[in-house]
Amino acid sequence: MKVITTIFILLSWLLTAGTAQAQSGDSRYTLGSGDKIRISVFGEQDLSFEQIQLNDAGTFSYPFLGSVQAKGKTAKEVEYLIVRGLRGDYLMDPKVSVSILEYREFYVNGEVRSPGGFPFQPGMTLRKAVALAGGFSERASRSAFYIIQDQDPNRRSKKITLDSRVMPGDIITIEQSFF
Repeated sequence: MKVITTIFILLSWLLTAGTAQAQSGDSRYTLGSGDKIRISVFGEQDLSFEQIQLNDAGTFSYPFLGSVQAKGKTAKEVEYLIVRGLRGDYLMDPKVSVSILEYREFYVNGEVRSPGGFPFQPGMTLRKAVALAGGFSERASRSAFYIIQDQDPNRRSKKITLDSRVMPGDIITIEQSFF
């Protein structure tokens, strides 16, 4: 019985640690054009939305607040903006939750079988991105991979490896092999 209890406690701890790690990854993620979010305001059906897609400017329209700038902000920061905007005139103590439903796409071009935009998933690497794009073409280089990161204001291309992280909005190029 003691062994079962110990195993149960250990499994519970592992599940909690995994959830906390996933949430901390989302907590640093900054929103951008194309992301889809859910907004829930406790007890206020008219102020809750199952899905809102951020427009090209990274904004969305919200009742009583007008256009809300979400680009470059975390989900928690958007929660705070909504709480601050609703508190007082509209609600006494609003309870707001903002969650990310769908991340914006990343793009793979060059020597892959199916170039294009693909839905981002947390933990995405170049290796996984190439697999989503149908794998390498026959002429693809196995060592010349470049990325333009969406978060880079200078939009510079830099060389990466198959194990490099890919983020939403990134543009990946797989070069052609010369041999």
